[in-house]
Amino acid sequence: MSHSRQTNKLTATAVRNAKPRDRTYRLSDGGGMYLEVTPSGGKYWRLKYRFHGKEKRLAIGVYGEKGGGVSLAQARDARDKAKQLLAEGTDPSTAKQISKLEGKAALANTFRLVATEWLEEVHRHNVVPAHYSKNKRRLERDVYPYVGNRPVADITPLELLQCLRKVEKRGHLETAIRIKTVVGQVMRYAITTGRAERDPAADLRGALRHPTVSHYPAITDPDELSGLLRAIDGYRGQPVTIAALKLASLLFVRPGELRHAAWEDFNLDEATWSFQPSKNSAPLIVPLPRQALIILRELYPLTGGGHFVLPGLRSSQRPMSENTMKAALDSMGFKGRQTAHGFRATARTIIAERLNYPEHYVEQQLAHSVKDPNGRAYNRTKYLDQRREMLQTWADYLDELRDNTDSVQSPRTVT
Repeated sequence: MSHSRQTNKLTATAVRNAKPRDRTYRLSDGGGMYLEVTPSGGKYWRLKYRFHGKEKRLAIGVYGEKGGGVSLAQARDARDKAKQLLAEGTDPSTAKQISKLEGKAALANTFRLVATEWLEEVHRHNVVPAHYSKNKRRLERDVYPYVGNRPVADITPLELLQCLRKVEKRGHLETAIRIKTVVGQVMRYAITTGRAERDPAADLRGALRHPTVSHYPAITDPDELSGLLRAIDGYRGQPVTIAALKLASLLFVRPGELRHAAWEDFNLDEATWSFQPSKNSAPLIVPLPRQALIILRELYPLTGGGHFVLPGLRSSQRPMSENTMKAALDSMGFKGRQTAHGFRATARTIIAERLNYPEHYVEQQLAHSVKDPNGRAYNRTKYLDQRREMLQTWADYLDELRDNTDSVQSPRTVT
């Protein structure tokens, strides 16, 4: 913007050398802008202007050539922008207040703050505690250090991709995909609450590597299974770990469900265990065979005083670690052959092939979604009597396998 001769009167040297006096005084640069020098030595840039006939003043900033102060050149640039706003019919003071508020809003809407709000207000109530905790840790470890302090509305797909690439480089391909999903949920929450306009995670479709799908190792041959059962029986580890392995083979629930099993959910007199496989699913009733009841009654004096049936080795306030059963199986020589999750495939295969129970009984016990002929999901309490009989037959079959490898129960027929 061009200026008449009355502007740009000051020099950088004159501003720098301006000394305090007994009273506040001003050095005019023209165009309404001046430097105000106080008796204490403070130097402040101000702009005097008129808006709708009323005289007003705009505080441009504190003078300083280094360290964040406003230099003469920067003050003149601010004056020119204010004059442009005036020419457009906007009050510069009002524009500054709006900009300041927007800056505060951006600061209050960092990714970390929005994600924390989503975790506590939404996610915590929609998933089981273990899933909530896992996603919270993922955000804290792999996202917040890189984009946590960025305004949520400003995060770009490239920023997010660079963040996820770091996870991939550690070899955690599945985790990177899960983090992308969680970030997408946070961004959609930001959109619905008016703090962002788009989801950068959506632009990363196809940008991440997918892990090779591998099934959990599981023994499905009766002869091999008999060896595994005898190994568990002779394992010299912690009593709680041995109980966990035996219950996993008898009940074939998901390892996470077994690890988080609470004593309050068991009715040993009625031989049932009732729990919710997931936050929004229907309850599942697991009938307990005699062998499971014996294990639980022997376990009660050890862990019955706490919440968890299978507490952690270090703290009774936490469930057993997800690595405990795997480590035990590995130490017994079954690494790559059997996992805690693999007991589900073991039971599903052998019960169907050797014991001839209908597939939907087994699927119901696995807490999978089972549909009737009309496509409706079966209630989780359905076939309870049949599943009780099936689990008792399975437990007896495992006893027979463990005790006598030469005798394998002959197939039976269930209608």
